[in-house]
Parts: sequence; structure tokens; C-alpha cells
Amino acid sequence: MIFTETKLAGAFIIDVERRTDERGFFARSWCEDEFAAHGIMAPPLQANLSSNPQRGTLRGMHYQLPPHEETKLVRCTRGAIYDVIVDLREESPTYGQWIGVELTADSFRMLFVPGRFAHGFLTLEDNTDVCYQVSAKYAPGAERGLRWNDPTLQIEWPFSPTLISEKDRQHPDFVARRQLTSAS
Repeated sequence: MIFTETKLAGAFIIDVERRTDERGFFARSWCEDEFAAHGIMAPPLQANLSSNPQRGTLRGMHYQLPPHEETKLVRCTRGAIYDVIVDLREESPTYGQWIGVELTADSFRMLFVPGRFAHGFLTLEDNTDVCYQVSAKYAPGAERGLRWNDPTLQIEWPFSPTLISEKDRQHPDFVARRQLTSAS
């Protein structure tokens, strides 16, 4: 695997290293030793699938509070997504910053999302499926989110979403989250 660290420390774009012959190619998408060599010590405990029939579907921006924070290894298995992560680590020099990465089924590219990051994506094609491995089990009481179009974060989506769940529309802004965190 080829690991490329992003501007957000601990977040990696991961490309498969293809071994090609007349049959096609073979590549690893997970190797405990290779991930450990990049400081990633959170093996997956759960795998999730997301099927999205409509282009313009937005899911996010989701995260779980400690001690239930999740690392995620995200891959688009059919279609294409614009995948976005936001650094929520208050001690981080990139706190509140985001990156977006296009993941497509054809590229086999993956995004590693550290714990304490918000995550969401926008489908770029109809019939898009996403698979992600997570390091922690879902804990409903620890589930949180940020509003996808928060003016403080200024995430630059490729186009406006056409389908967002009511739950995702109700997430608070990042500024409100910071004020709630500092008040406690």
C-alpha cells in the first residue's frame, strides 16, 4: 500500500499497490504491519456499508465522542464520492480544518480517518456504495455530528447536495460545538 499523509496529521490517503498480470491485479487493502508502520494501531472491529441510489446524497458530518471515538478506513466500492473529514482534536494545530478527497470504485483509493475527526461524503454518481472499517463499535449515546454547510468550516463541496436526512440537517455548527465544549 502507498500511504500519503494529508495536511491533517494522522489522516492518510491510501492507494493500493497493484501486482498486475494477465488476470488483472492483486493488492492488499489492509495489513496490520503496514498500518502500524504509519502509527495506526487501531485494527477494525466493525465494517459498515452504505448504499446510495441517488447522486447528490450527503451523509455526515458524523463522529463519536471519547471513549468511543472511531478511526475509519473508507473506500468507495461502486460509483464515486467526495469524502470530507474535519479535525476535531482541540490540541491539534489543524483543529477545525478539513480536507476533501475524491474516492472512486475504479481508483481503489482509500481514506484513513483518525479518531476525533468528523466524517461525511457526497455521492458524485447514482448507485454509489461505500464500505468502511471502523475501530470501535457504534455507541448511540456517543454519536454526534456537525452541520455539513457550517459557515465557520467553509467546506467546499463540488455541488449542493440534493438529498440529506433530517437528522443530518439538524447537526449543530462547529462554533456552537466549540462553545459547548469550552463551557463544560
